[in-house]
Amino acid sequence: MDEVPSTIQLAAKRSGLSAHVIRMWEKRYEAVRPARTDSRRRLYSDEDIERLGLLRAATTSGHRIGNIAQLPTERLRALVASEAVDGAPTAPAPPQSPESAIGAALAAIRELDSRDLEATLEHAAIVFGTHGLLRNVIGPLARRLGDQWADGSLTAAHEHFGSGIIKAFLQNRFRPFSGEGTGPLLVVVTPTGQLHELGAAMVAAAARDAGWRVVYLGPSLPATEIAGAAINKEARAVALSIVYPDDDPLLPEELKLLRKLLPEQIAVLAGGRAAGAYGPALKKIGAHQADDLAELTRLLDRVRASLSN
Repeated sequence: MDEVPSTIQLAAKRSGLSAHVIRMWEKRYEAVRPARTDSRRRLYSDEDIERLGLLRAATTSGHRIGNIAQLPTERLRALVASEAVDGAPTAPAPPQSPESAIGAALAAIRELDSRDLEATLEHAAIVFGTHGLLRNVIGPLARRLGDQWADGSLTAAHEHFGSGIIKAFLQNRFRPFSGEGTGPLLVVVTPTGQLHELGAAMVAAAARDAGWRVVYLGPSLPATEIAGAAINKEARAVALSIVYPDDDPLLPEELKLLRKLLPEQIAVLAGGRAAGAYGPALKKIGAHQADDLAELTRLLDRVRASLSN
């Protein structure tokens, strides 16, 4: 009998993947190349669906989709079969909701398991897309990680471990962290005395996703250095991540000095779990404050719109 091609809905049901994941793997990695109807609807062959199922099994076992998407189907069969025989440990299954991804990530952090944490973040990026990953998984995960460190549920070692893995994941996924492209330029940094860097890495990733060029300066930089970099690179805004501590008596003066050194046209944005503690000082220098990544993106959009007025 002639093969009857499947729609993406049937391909999703037969392969065990979501339609969103299939589209992402096709677009980003060319994992399959389905036929198209005259109206551009995708039609998947049995071989396409077998490949998708094999890729799902391999990624669930811990392989990165980018490393295996171009393997011939025969090699994928051998890879999946060998791991089934060897009884290799499996990575976390693709998450069904942002909350399940956050739970899996926290479990990996408690076990200091970098492999499971990286696999969980990779799966979440595929399942939820860039916006969903940043806003609904990594943002809440970072807050919960900080809360559990603050209340003693996690040790400082756990917090440093988790933050380091998440930061490295963001930097790898949103490379290059520099000023290429044509959008306005944003300098991202934590001011002097602010040593926690994960929030800044999240801001840099969100800004790049929103179409900004980013110069990422890292943690604990004095106002003079921040202003010098912003002026030298002709930045249109500076984003400050303020996470810990929330009682630095020197920071308000640093903020005041930064605003004094920056040209008026360079906007200052601020956010992070400790930013509210410095609210009066931030308000005094006219900084735009964001409570989360969604609000940060709206602020960036407003700043960008003002540039064309």
